[in-house]
Amino acid sequence: MDAVTVSLPPTLQLTIDLTDEQFFQLCQNNGDLKFERTASGEVLIMPPTGGETSNNNFELSVQLGIWNKQHNLGKGFDSNGGFTLPSGAVRAPDAAWVKLERWQALTPEQRRKFLPLCPDFVVELLSPTDSLKQTQLKMQEYIDNGALLGWLIDVEARRVEIYRPNRDVEILENPVTLSGEDVLPGFVLDLSSLLTPP
Repeated sequence: MDAVTVSLPPTLQLTIDLTDEQFFQLCQNNGDLKFERTASGEVLIMPPTGGETSNNNFELSVQLGIWNKQHNLGKGFDSNGGFTLPSGAVRAPDAAWVKLERWQALTPEQRRKFLPLCPDFVVELLSPTDSLKQTQLKMQEYIDNGALLGWLIDVEARRVEIYRPNRDVEILENPVTLSGEDVLPGFVLDLSSLLTPP
């Protein structure tokens, strides 16, 4: 019997009716996959990232983590952290940060599940299988749900889109560093280890 080749999109999008608890359990029971859910309830299933993307996520998290340890102004999260946005969407940015007072306002039960808030700061690293348009929509969704600053980093194109409330998206070509501005005071991301050499 000949093997059957099935061509699937990099991200599967399923329309399935799940309660918040059922969706949380689905994610917990399938830890080798990354799940998100749109505001309209569609479940998105993404495979683990490749080596380069995973390393870039790590480099970003390390730099954010070092700054956070030095300043102790909030809590940082890696790409496994889920956030239930006010819109009802459940998103897991590649890196995120929440102000300390917002974290402290959460109950122990809320902290154990997807956090019921939008992060103050989010980063999405565009991987080779990501759709730029869909990721841009996701970035705008974060801002619309309360994020104060967001970075969409396109490693291969050496381009960064900066998202802020009530402002047009700022596009930087070949930036060397990014400032955390007044959201992450004193944080400067060194992009030399992330961006693909020209």
